[in-house]
Amino acid sequence: MGTPTPGPGKFSKRTDKAVADANRSLPNADYGEQAQYQAAQQGMQKPQEVNVSGMNFNDLFGNPAQNVVGLGEPSQMPNTPVTDGADLGPGGDSSILSSSQKVSDTTMVAYLPALEFMANQPGSSDAARNLVRNLKANM
Repeated sequence: MGTPTPGPGKFSKRTDKAVADANRSLPNADYGEQAQYQAAQQGMQKPQEVNVSGMNFNDLFGNPAQNVVGLGEPSQMPNTPVTDGADLGPGGDSSILSSSQKVSDTTMVAYLPALEFMANQPGSSDAARNLVRNLKANM
């Protein structure tokens, strides 16, 4: 007949109890496994509840409003030009940014065949193809 379907009415049956009952014992357990399983279930700890009612963001991380610099305030880095990190103007160009520096990660090279396969699939994203290109360029 199958699993009874839950629903409203006097003929509805609960299905969540069937799962709980099924997990109480192992079907077709070998000699001694049933006892080990029962002992493991008795020894399981329930998750502890954490009371967060007395905590707030300011206690944990401080007041974030203290770190905001207003538009009319003097600069906190007066010797750094605004164009630092841009390709034009005074200061360093975009090569000083961490996103443009070459990363020598040899662990990703091991995944290169799988990533190449993924990037060559129809409908593959530009990001996947660019990742493979970047890996090959940095080898």
